[in-house]
Amino acid sequence: MSFELYRGTLDEDLRPLSAVLWQQQLPHRIVEDGGDQVLQLQRNEDLPKAQEVLRRWQRGDLKVAVRYHRAAPLQLRLLPLFAQVPVTLILISVSTVGFLLIYAGAPVSWVSWLSYEPFTLVNGRPAFGDGSGQLWRLITPVFIHFGWMHIVFNSLWCWELGKRIEATLGSLNMAGLFLVTAILSNTAQHQVSGPVLFGGLSGVVYGLLGFAWVAGRVNPAWRQLAPATPIMLFMVGWLVICLLGVVDVLGFSVANAAHVGGLGSGALIGLVFALAYRRSV
Repeated sequence: MSFELYRGTLDEDLRPLSAVLWQQQLPHRIVEDGGDQVLQLQRNEDLPKAQEVLRRWQRGDLKVAVRYHRAAPLQLRLLPLFAQVPVTLILISVSTVGFLLIYAGAPVSWVSWLSYEPFTLVNGRPAFGDGSGQLWRLITPVFIHFGWMHIVFNSLWCWELGKRIEATLGSLNMAGLFLVTAILSNTAQHQVSGPVLFGGLSGVVYGLLGFAWVAGRVNPAWRQLAPATPIMLFMVGWLVICLLGVVDVLGFSVANAAHVGGLGSGALIGLVFALAYRRSV
């Protein structure tokens, strides 16, 4: 049961009075009733003390300054997060820019600069050239994305896996893990498919998955890295479905070799890291 202490109009600011009541350890609540706002006490025995506080507040004897804090701007709220996992956030950001290049219809030369081999369009089809010596091409295809589902899926998994790995092992190790899995997954895809236009962060995502699973299982100190078993089953199950060609029937083109290369390289690196760390402690 609650006991009415004060009834006022809806535009009246009762927060200063409420602050004093809480300071006096007088539990209460403010509700709307019949177009009014009503301050109700939770305990009947508090009524005399609360009425005295109310009288002093109405006479102006109590001066209460209430500070209203605005929410920090988005950029200020992101700064602590960026300080914790900068590599993960940079990967997602650059991948998003790569997707927007495709989505906004950027010049072919811009996309060609990111692909594994340079290309031009001849009769609407890519004609590939020689990218020898352009070492950045071993990495940059991971930043090319061809659709909303592609970028959203990869970004979510990169965030989920990458933030835990980076927070545990540090940004330098996270950057090294990205570079190795990107190079190996892209190279694996190129060796299997030859000169075709492929891209996406999913090879790296599977690299992070393999690393987190193995490192978290082998090293008890990194147990928090290991994805839950249902997540692992889903990701590996999706990989198997893609390898069996089920999604090809639906008209999707999947870089299966990049996925396998990323998963295998990530798992191997996770094993090496976990064993080396266990010997060092």
